[in-house]
Amino acid sequence: MAVKASWYESDSRFIPGHYQPATLIDLALSRDIDSHRLLRGTGLFHEDILAGNARLSPRQFLDVIGNSRKLLDADDSSFLFGQRLLPGHYGAASHALGHAQNLHQALEILIQQQVLLNPLVTLHLELDEHHAYLYWRDSCGAGEHWRFVLEASMTSLVAMSQWLSGQRLPWVCGFSYAEPRYVEQYWVHLGEHTRFERPLDMMCLPREYLTRAWPGASATAGQVARQHAREQIDQLGFAASFLDCLHDYLREHVRQPPSLEQAALAFAMSPATLKRKLHKHDTGFQQQVDRVRKHMALHLYQVKGLSNDEVAAYLNFNDAANFRRAFKRWTGSTPSLIRQLFSSR
Repeated sequence: MAVKASWYESDSRFIPGHYQPATLIDLALSRDIDSHRLLRGTGLFHEDILAGNARLSPRQFLDVIGNSRKLLDADDSSFLFGQRLLPGHYGAASHALGHAQNLHQALEILIQQQVLLNPLVTLHLELDEHHAYLYWRDSCGAGEHWRFVLEASMTSLVAMSQWLSGQRLPWVCGFSYAEPRYVEQYWVHLGEHTRFERPLDMMCLPREYLTRAWPGASATAGQVARQHAREQIDQLGFAASFLDCLHDYLREHVRQPPSLEQAALAFAMSPATLKRKLHKHDTGFQQQVDRVRKHMALHLYQVKGLSNDEVAAYLNFNDAANFRRAFKRWTGSTPSLIRQLFSSR
């Protein structure tokens, strides 16, 4: 089955320089970082950003992030950047967020208008009877900058939800990497319940907070803003990244993963072209297949509450030992330990 979709890639130039990149540039300038040094090697000029003419690719944006990390050299940079990101000053999409009537609507806007609000990150929402889970994925191949992007993205949601709801929500943030030396920044900006070495990069909170009304929202203004944002996305011609489209395709076939050749055929390109595109995004085909299968297994454990044998059967593992080996490769842990982790949440 062919994939009927258009997408953006790491070298697609569509991100207005005076939107998210300017937020980071202004943070650097406030700390006396020279704009020429900050933009060195990116192909960008501060004058073009000020004039509103610059359009960045995700790769250029990541290059700006790389320069800022080196020049700022501060543990709180990503968190301060994140506090300034949302709702932001990004036209209709930001107006829509500012008029969200509750957290659930705000999350829907963030997901539907990702290309306008946070093009480097993909957000996925899952619900069970008691909790809402937000999973974060790298949408453009951030590589060594992924931690910075993730810290900023989670901080932006925590800060925005506090501002628009009028209270600090009981988010629990989990990261897939080990506890960093600057853990106090996580406690300050994300809360003291932040956890590390989790199976996935995710946030969680009680489901009841999704539908609590937020003060100050205008239903009419919000509806018009959402429509204008959708029109902007239509003009762009894409709403998701190449990695997002591949992820969706692999998720549809998660029980019987396609080969590289089958995926290339579905995306109407040669296997060599598909491999080049994945390399450009700092990943590979098997890495993407494993990531999707891991996410599905964890979803079945955490949200559906399935047993080890049920998860293995769903993913078409005929042998329990093969499933354990694959799961250990995906997560670095055993299925039993992961189930204990979720049950002790």
